[in-house]
Amino acid sequence: MAYVRKNQRDLTAAERRKFVAAVLELKRSGRYDEFVRTHVRYYSADGDDGLRVAHMAPSFLPWHRMYLLEFERALRSVDPSVTVPYWDWTRDNTPAASLWGEDFMGGNGRRGDHQVMTGPFAYARGNWPINVGVTESAFLTRDFGNPARPIGLPTAQELARANAETVYDSAPWDSTSRTGFRNALEGWTRESGNGRWRNHNRVHRWVGGLMLGGASVNDPVFWLHHSFIDLLWSRWQRKNPRAGYLPATPPPLGSAQYRRVVARNEPMPPFKATPADVAGHDHLYRYA
Repeated sequence: MAYVRKNQRDLTAAERRKFVAAVLELKRSGRYDEFVRTHVRYYSADGDDGLRVAHMAPSFLPWHRMYLLEFERALRSVDPSVTVPYWDWTRDNTPAASLWGEDFMGGNGRRGDHQVMTGPFAYARGNWPINVGVTESAFLTRDFGNPARPIGLPTAQELARANAETVYDSAPWDSTSRTGFRNALEGWTRESGNGRWRNHNRVHRWVGGLMLGGASVNDPVFWLHHSFIDLLWSRWQRKNPRAGYLPATPPPLGSAQYRRVVARNEPMPPFKATPADVAGHDHLYRYA
């Protein structure tokens, strides 16, 4: 039977406690840091050599769907009642949202070093040291809204522009693709300033701190954010049932993307699954 992923605002107090406890147990055992290492390893940009699977590529959505599934399986090995909730950042869009409560994700970082001082993932609690990262930080950091260069969370109207796309992706299959749902949701643009960041990317920028860059998984809110991204893709798939993953076939020899992006039936390292394999999820989970 398929299990259910709920909106974080609808979790009971007991469900919040169980989710936090399972995440902390993965951290204590070292399994959580393996997920951080995986994301750091596969976080590559357009200009990097070799295959891109996690970002700036068509496989952004199926790769993270598979990644999220693997994390959820790890959580459920600790507590079979736990699933990954989602954060609808178009509704819960202020630091006062229950998401940031003392019993759940904790709040913003303090002024100066941006260290998170509240909640179960605060460094002072002793349960959340940063062991894998791309910075020197030993503690979880956040900088809501980036006061130095203020940025807001995505709005429903901004998200609607992405949802209006009717094809999955388009050439050149990277951050410069002008059409396609994948890049519109991932949020790369050619604008300047804060206009460069939309939807998925803008959320990472708004949270700030360790949510910036390849080691963003160090902030547990990463999973709630990507659960919502997966939900949005799921809704778009239902709305556009004939709009399958693209590219359907690998870019040919001589193409700038030859052996650099994953086609529909090619595996997405480090997973054996292909985009086609994870096109549907109703047999595993559904969203409330």
